[in-house]
Amino acid sequence: MQNMSGYVRFRFRSDDDDVDVLLEGEYQWVKSLIKEIGMEDVGWMMPLAVDSTNLSSYDFDNGEEPAENSPPKDMGPAPDPSRIPVVRRPIGELDLQAKLADTGILPPQKVGSERLREELEMVEEPMPAQGISSVDPMAEAWLKELLRLAVRKHGLTALVTEEIALAASDYLGDREGIELEVYLESLFKQGKLVKIHGGEEIAWGPSPAWLSSK
Repeated sequence: MQNMSGYVRFRFRSDDDDVDVLLEGEYQWVKSLIKEIGMEDVGWMMPLAVDSTNLSSYDFDNGEEPAENSPPKDMGPAPDPSRIPVVRRPIGELDLQAKLADTGILPPQKVGSERLREELEMVEEPMPAQGISSVDPMAEAWLKELLRLAVRKHGLTALVTEEIALAASDYLGDREGIELEVYLESLFKQGKLVKIHGGEEIAWGPSPAWLSSK
């Protein structure tokens, strides 16, 4: 049995024997009762603080309650400002990217259309898109694979029309320029793509539902 004093709780429970024992009180009284019922080698005992708002102030050795509003006893030493290192640098001279690189966090690299095409060539030919709204089921299937690579592998949100053409024009029925943009616009109107306006270029990204569909 643990060596302690003050107000304690003893608990023993056995689901197999349908036994549940809970005792609370002064340590000596609980200890004598446990000995009387022959449970010295089972169960567990823990000290209880009477004032739960100041548990660290309870004197378990003497069984005394803390004085009202008394500070906890385990707050540790007072802070020493002189031990805090001081770092000074001119405003604007912190190289955040270099600091991130030191910790192993590198900025994302721009993925070019050539890299996307190489990866697309390694993809197994997909099944044609399903549904009566699909104008070109095979082109739509390959476009989904291209955007899946861009989004899920490289963390891109969208590709501009020219990037799509360079990466997969021949997979998309040799569509380029205005013809490709019209095709992408039709998919946007069907809710399969999202359109992102950025300066002079328009970028196209997949809607989550379309990207996840079979």
